[in-house]
Amino acid sequence: MPDRPKNVVVLGSTGSIGRSTLEVISGSCGSLRAYALSAHVNTATLLEQAKTVRPRQIIVTDPQAAARQDWSELPRETELAVGSEAVAEVVAAPEVEIVVSAVVGSAGLHGTWAALAAGKTVALANKESLVIGGALITRLAKKHGAAILPVDSEHSAVFQALQAGRADEVRRVILTASGGPFRTYSEDQLSAVTVADALDHPTWDMGRKITIDSATLMNKALEIIEARWLFDLRPEQIGVVIHPQSIVHSLVEFIDGSVIAQMSVPDMKLPIQYALCWPHRKQGLVKSLNWEQVMRLDFEPPDFERFAALRLGLEVARLGGTAGAVLNAANETAVEAFLAGELAFCDIVPLVQDVLKHHHFDPNPSFDQLLAADRWARQEALRWVCA
Repeated sequence: MPDRPKNVVVLGSTGSIGRSTLEVISGSCGSLRAYALSAHVNTATLLEQAKTVRPRQIIVTDPQAAARQDWSELPRETELAVGSEAVAEVVAAPEVEIVVSAVVGSAGLHGTWAALAAGKTVALANKESLVIGGALITRLAKKHGAAILPVDSEHSAVFQALQAGRADEVRRVILTASGGPFRTYSEDQLSAVTVADALDHPTWDMGRKITIDSATLMNKALEIIEARWLFDLRPEQIGVVIHPQSIVHSLVEFIDGSVIAQMSVPDMKLPIQYALCWPHRKQGLVKSLNWEQVMRLDFEPPDFERFAALRLGLEVARLGGTAGAVLNAANETAVEAFLAGELAFCDIVPLVQDVLKHHHFDPNPSFDQLLAADRWARQEALRWVCA
């Protein structure tokens, strides 16, 4: 008899990672089951997902959005819950084995926290959880015997490559970056970038916020901070290399000079499946690389002057404390302003840098102090936009 399915909660199921996760579950031949799904306002898509996968529960965290939706077609076996409190309840359910934290931005922190406090395995796509509260998050996981498995393609690659040696044998990890659409742009060209330009990523199909972060390379800055906490690394052990083809997803260099790379076609279903099925590998849903055709892999050092976000990422990784919460909140606010046409693309990173520079740094904040720093940074960023 086959093992019973592993029950999976997908927080943020209507986003790009959430949708890919449901594809992985659907292709798992019954080894994975979508136990519960959550969304904030995209209720129509959530309803369609419920009709397809028939989870035990769906959660809408925005009560007004839930009230506007006609739920008459919701499957009888699926319960509707409303409000963020329902997220904490479902991730703690004894039947749940793994929680996919795929809510974009700081909004995903609460779900990640609740799942770790319940001792669950968290497949982490919400890098902001570790950016904002790395020390507290990792301490919480250790206290409750929870596990954090990376879903970001770069961190999944590092996680896989680390299996080749012991922790004390690692010299450094190198995160790869596509460079986004503007890696060859001059300063004059960057000053004229439009929203449409920034949303046209050359390799990955992602949500709007993450796509803008990729264009500024702020996404890589956040990944530097995430890697520092996820793998217990010193900031000087983390490097970045530009790799436009997005075939090598990251590398680990060991003390003997060996470099282990993880390679695959750029498709998020692979790292998602790796996290959901860990510690086993399963038949993949992603096509393999074609080794019978000519392939070119380019690597080049990043330009820290033109893409100052990378320097901010390394600085915040060194500082810890409230710095991550401020960096993330200021960036989220700046990206929203850019998408709304209220801020120039080339002003996103300077805004973040200025807010970070002027915040009252606390090296050992509590969870509530992190949330207060987040609120302060958003207010400061809005003042910067309106100035």
